[in-house]
Amino acid sequence: MQAFLKGPASISTKPVAAKEKSAAGSSGEGKRTKPIPWVEKYRPKNVDEVAFQDEVVAVLKKSLEGADLPNLLFYGPPGTGKTSTILAAARELFGPDLFRQRVLELNASDERGIQVIREKVKAFAQLTASGSRSDGKMCPPFKIVILDEADSMTSAAQAALRRTMEKESKTTRFCLICNYISRIIEPLTSRCSKFRFKPLSDSIQQQRLLDVSEKEHVKISNEAISYLVKVSEGDLRKAITFLQSATRLMGGKEITEKIITEIAGVIPKETINELLLGCQSGSFEKLEALAKNLISEGFAVAQLVNQLHDTIVESEDYSDKQKSAIVEKLAEVDKCLADGADEFLQLMSLCALVMQQLTQNT
Repeated sequence: MQAFLKGPASISTKPVAAKEKSAAGSSGEGKRTKPIPWVEKYRPKNVDEVAFQDEVVAVLKKSLEGADLPNLLFYGPPGTGKTSTILAAARELFGPDLFRQRVLELNASDERGIQVIREKVKAFAQLTASGSRSDGKMCPPFKIVILDEADSMTSAAQAALRRTMEKESKTTRFCLICNYISRIIEPLTSRCSKFRFKPLSDSIQQQRLLDVSEKEHVKISNEAISYLVKVSEGDLRKAITFLQSATRLMGGKEITEKIITEIAGVIPKETINELLLGCQSGSFEKLEALAKNLISEGFAVAQLVNQLHDTIVESEDYSDKQKSAIVEKLAEVDKCLADGADEFLQLMSLCALVMQQLTQNT
């Protein structure tokens, strides 16, 4: 009986050992460096690496040299380096050891109602900051609170913040980051040094994209780089993301303009020209077929509105009166789409007006 009982026990020990080995193997594999998105990989590590924002860089450099830092308000389009700039400056100020203790970063994804401002931010601001860095460099006697996407904060939370900013000015500096400065209440903007982040110039974007391509060994034509810059509209983050997506799609082959068009969801010029020709034909049935085809192809009507605007305004084939009527309709359609209107109906409404404008004089 004992031999019978011992048998299964001896057998059962082997799978356990095998499991332990596999667990050890998996933990060893986990130590390998994980792939990082290129946007994070090539984020500026220090203030000098920030591109094109000369005024902000000059102010932050002075503060790094020992001058005091004011409360800051960074505003401008997405992908121009607002968050990267303040994070790079904070890392240089506090060093890698003190960075986590001295910086509180709150994003729109975090809850930032009046209660959070009164409790979390206020408690962090009231802590005293002193001591020196582990590398022996001077450390400023203040902390930094970064409120990213501050324009999505409620008015009550912003009102609660202004008193904290005033009261804790000795120990804490605030950096508000937003896309639209008009959504920040006046008492907050008057307490901050305002810096506008400009959309990056084409030459700066091309240089950065070429640097990333070189480091990642990506084959890409100059025409594709220029088109990538045009598609991203001054947003370097979007451009680098598109470049990484295109690289993964091509798997080592050269990236062309056509691939960028597919990745970015841009509507090809041929499709837009075909739609305008359909409007000039005066046939409503033909126009309806083209509109259905555009929707079924998966193109976004909001994207069409943007591209159609540029095509109409830059074209010399239309009179000023026709352009003004079409552009006004484009604005109406854009507003309706933002409010959640049906794409097909809005597209038909737009095409009907374009057809009316193009055929009434013929």
